[in-house]
Amino acid sequence: MSEGAIAWMLVATALVLLMTPALGFFYGGLVRSKNVLNTLMMSFGAVSVVGLAWALLGYSLAFSAGWPLVGGLSHALLRGVNLEASGEIPHVLFMAFQGTFAVITAALISGALVERMRYGPYLAFLGLWAIAIYAPIAHWVWGGGWLADLGALDFAGGTVVHINAGIAAVVAALVLGRRRDYGRQAILPHNIPFVLLGAMLLWLGWFGFNAGSALGANEIAGLAFANTMLAPMATALVWMILDLVRSGKATAVGLATAIVVGLVAITPAAGFVSPLSAIVLGALAAFPSYFALLWRARTRLDDSLDVFAAHGVGGLTGALLTGVFAQESWNGVANGLLFGNPLQLLIQAVAVLAVVAYSAAGTFLILRAIALVTSLRVADAAERAGLDVTEHGEQAYTSGEGAVLLLPLSRTGEVTARPGGPVVEKAGGGA
Repeated sequence: MSEGAIAWMLVATALVLLMTPALGFFYGGLVRSKNVLNTLMMSFGAVSVVGLAWALLGYSLAFSAGWPLVGGLSHALLRGVNLEASGEIPHVLFMAFQGTFAVITAALISGALVERMRYGPYLAFLGLWAIAIYAPIAHWVWGGGWLADLGALDFAGGTVVHINAGIAAVVAALVLGRRRDYGRQAILPHNIPFVLLGAMLLWLGWFGFNAGSALGANEIAGLAFANTMLAPMATALVWMILDLVRSGKATAVGLATAIVVGLVAITPAAGFVSPLSAIVLGALAAFPSYFALLWRARTRLDDSLDVFAAHGVGGLTGALLTGVFAQESWNGVANGLLFGNPLQLLIQAVAVLAVVAYSAAGTFLILRAIALVTSLRVADAAERAGLDVTEHGEQAYTSGEGAVLLLPLSRTGEVTARPGGPVVEKAGGGA
């Protein structure tokens, strides 16, 4: 083992873990003030639920020896995950690093569910999804599964993380249905500085995400680091130009979204393409996500925070362009279409289609199974009052003594809320 590699991977693991609360602030700024705590809790809750599911079972299904479609149970309950070497780092550190990927992937889906999903069923969904959907796909690509054997290139998660989460978000939004105010009134971001802060913290964490995927302090980590810096710069510039041409205004939310799209797009390619190719890839990635976002806003699909446009479309673009720009002289692995290997683009397309199909079907089945046991959505009255108070009994912002009086209705089980008193839940009786 290498002390330098261990030191870098300790830092990288912490940086990727930081991405989940950063995502919470990015998403939290985009929702209404009455739902910001609930949105943050969707990310923070993922850390514990998905992190433990990963340690106890998910890691084994992803990275232990097994079958082409899923790993075995040899590492269940962390058996054999010890201080012996996994490459240049301890096995237990490799498990922890990969666990942070599982956490952020599941948390990404929350952007399609905000402001209307009950918190308990949401946590149950995340735990099941991490084991049944994320872990097998991670095995396909990184754990020696069938896509790895096919030669699919995914340096840090274009298919495993972003396409997977983006497709799951679309399915979840369709199953859950629209917010009651969607299409009836403007639903505006309540705190755009939160959005910008979250985007920049995500960028910081992404250096661990991409450069850490080299699994050592080596030249490929340096390449991935540089590409992670350059690609989002190009995406942001093109996005601002598109905004200026379309409306005459370059928006802060648009810029923050562009940074995330650029980070998503370079993720599968980070260790496989040259820095110049990373700039071109980042610039090209702005177009499909930008127009997918505009198209979605004209539909009845309430993918509330455009997880599919940013992560699904951005990941798909990056995965396919990896098959175009990959360069063996930089990565030592394979060339893409532009460097004499058109087959690589076909392999990338097969990987994309496989992940889309499995994630969509699996997500639908998990949500429908949970819906057989309990309601997925909050009641209309709770949605009107805001999920911060009705799901968590807290408020992000108060004025005066400002709390909200909660009055459960004994006959319907709904909750009404009105200003003017401390946060109280009435134990019995009528309103």
